[in-house]
Amino acid sequence: MKALDRKLWRDLWQMKSQALAIALVVMCGVGTYIMFLTTLGALRATQESYYREYRFAGIFVTLKRAPESLRQRVQDIDGVDRVETRVVAQVRLDMPAFAEPVTALMVSVSSGGRQGLNALHLSEGRLPAPGRPDEVVVSTPFAQAHALQLGDRFYAILNGRRQALTMVGTALSPEFVQQLRPGGVFPDYKRYGVMWMERRALGQAYDMDGAFNDLALSLRPGADIQHVIDRVDELVNPYGGLGTYERKDQRSHRFLSQELDQLGVLASLFPIMFMGIAAFLLNVVIGRLVAMQREQIATLKAFGYSNIAVLWHYLKMVSVIVGLGIVSGTALGAWLGKVLSGIYMEFYHFPYLKFSLQPDTVLEAAVASLLAAGAGTVFAVWRAVALRPAQAMRPEPPGSYRETWVEKLGLKRWLSQPARMIIRHIQRRALKSMLTLLGIAMACGIIITGLFQRDTVSYMVNLQFGMAQREDISVTFTDPTAYRARFDLLGLPGVQHVEVFRNVPVRLRHGHLSYRTGIRGVEPGGDIQRLLDTDLRLVALPADGILLTDFLARLLDVRVGDRVTVEVLEGNRPVREATIAGVVREYLGVSGYMDLAALNRFMLEGPTISGAYLSVDSGQLQSIYAQLKGMPRIAGVAERVQEIRNFNRVMRDTMLFFTYVATVFSVIIAFGVIYNSARIALTERGRELASLRVLGFTRAEIAYILLGELGILTLLAIPLGLWMGDWMCYYIAHRMQTDLFRVPVILVPRTYAFAAVAVLVSAILSGLAVRRRLDQLDLIAVLKTAE
Repeated sequence: MKALDRKLWRDLWQMKSQALAIALVVMCGVGTYIMFLTTLGALRATQESYYREYRFAGIFVTLKRAPESLRQRVQDIDGVDRVETRVVAQVRLDMPAFAEPVTALMVSVSSGGRQGLNALHLSEGRLPAPGRPDEVVVSTPFAQAHALQLGDRFYAILNGRRQALTMVGTALSPEFVQQLRPGGVFPDYKRYGVMWMERRALGQAYDMDGAFNDLALSLRPGADIQHVIDRVDELVNPYGGLGTYERKDQRSHRFLSQELDQLGVLASLFPIMFMGIAAFLLNVVIGRLVAMQREQIATLKAFGYSNIAVLWHYLKMVSVIVGLGIVSGTALGAWLGKVLSGIYMEFYHFPYLKFSLQPDTVLEAAVASLLAAGAGTVFAVWRAVALRPAQAMRPEPPGSYRETWVEKLGLKRWLSQPARMIIRHIQRRALKSMLTLLGIAMACGIIITGLFQRDTVSYMVNLQFGMAQREDISVTFTDPTAYRARFDLLGLPGVQHVEVFRNVPVRLRHGHLSYRTGIRGVEPGGDIQRLLDTDLRLVALPADGILLTDFLARLLDVRVGDRVTVEVLEGNRPVREATIAGVVREYLGVSGYMDLAALNRFMLEGPTISGAYLSVDSGQLQSIYAQLKGMPRIAGVAERVQEIRNFNRVMRDTMLFFTYVATVFSVIIAFGVIYNSARIALTERGRELASLRVLGFTRAEIAYILLGELGILTLLAIPLGLWMGDWMCYYIAHRMQTDLFRVPVILVPRTYAFAAVAVLVSAILSGLAVRRRLDQLDLIAVLKTAE
């Protein structure tokens, strides 16, 4: 082994604790980078492969009823590749051992269902046999939620008729990667599912033998999507078409794509923050570590080693430390990526996961870490080798200390001699002190970014389900229903209050901007469903005009008083203009609101409703469920408590996973920063502090001088770190705005307190570790030094 290599391993052993702290910082940065990018890459690759392999359609349209002969006319449209006609219906289920109402989307499937568009991936069993109207395939998550086995039977209401069904298989479909009930934001597999029935059997049940009410198309490469949509609309509008839309507006794909986009935002922000902070710290810490060995560098030059050989020696030493962090970070990041991908697989149902650790991802993280460490090393070594060996072997000349501005303000007499030494040293080495302060502040700030999403989730639950949506149960009807249905619901034993609503699917246009959403008509003065403005004050519904959620108003670039074009996508499909009367604050979904009577007039219909919000006696909840299950026009029932549980489950399993990982990594980085700062300060000032001991200073006094400086810098860094964390949280929240949900920045005092305490505890632990080394200073070596 070469002499320099022996020196390398001996140096590493002597500074093993510092090397380990640096490696942990690198590990956190690399681990975060690997975790996010491998998860995002795996999900995107799985989505692309699944869509392609199971032929996910590119265009969809729902209509009332059209003859099968229309299929060929759609097929003849220029750019259309394949056309699949279907029968689709919302049905109510009576599941054994489950008292609450359950709804499902029933979709027709042919005997060759695995060869057509939106093909089924059979998890187990088989497709329904031709001529067997009692056989169905059930979506895998719904079957799992109800513990269904092949051959199990349950009942469904098909077009008003109760029919026994037998489960002959479970399946997944690219069309329902995300299974949401109409109006829902998060899945509830016990209360809503998807099922597939043989085409002829479902068509006969809904009087659609030789007809269809749903259409799926795939396009040829290079096809003009808008031209195809316009032509399909022309053909289906006479048959009650509800508006043709492309894949990007398909409900499941839209939710999945937006979730992946948000994951992409996190994957671009958190790794950059962690890697950036790690790179900054590496540059500072490594640079100072190498600078402390200037005498050794001079000795090596005196023995004939070239500048390049010395530089290469230190680059190898740094590479070993950083390499340890890269290897451990890669392994940790890959494991966390698998865990996170598994969480998404429970939320978005794919038949398989294409997870792999891409060499490019590891290479990017490794190169970034090595460049950061190498930059600090090269700069520090080059400064040392630029000196002549005889000059570099001498200790650095003592600094010139003078009164600080604190002392000049007249506070000198209140400061002890050690305290004045601390303040003067900070002022004399202002740049190093500032870098240390900035490093501690960045570590404190990144702890805030790891925790703020936890505070956000609690706030969103309180706002959405505590202040705005205060119903116990929400009920939706199979079709728009006469207003008198409100009194039928109010007459149910246990129902205390009822507020009704009307949902209308629309496309809003303002200039060249458009957005497909819905307008909800509600009665003014409601106390169950309340509308809040951007300052969380109650908004009174105007007699005319439309209220938009704040995010939708920004999407359409409209303000109060502007007019938008409203294209209704049901019934007679009227197209009218409406005035923006106000803006409301919501964090889940985007929609518009109108006075119920005004919306009925807008639709040229009588008093009509789509559903109702109910306030009920919790003691009679099961009785109410039983009565609602017996009402044929009830399409679905949602319980607010269950919606909150679904919300918390999704947030806990996805967003809060990032929180826990980021918080742990942030604390590790904070400790690594502070510990290295303390150890480097001890090494830099070791001779000075030992000299003070020789001059009569006690161990406690020199510990106070060294650790007091670290304490002052830490206390100054905490407010700056809290501000930096606050700013980073606002930036992250701004980047995560989508129409699925928006993330407000809510930071409660305990979050700031946790970040501050984590930094203080790290400083205390680092101080205790350094204090032990202070007690072991070599006083004899100082006495022998020729000054």
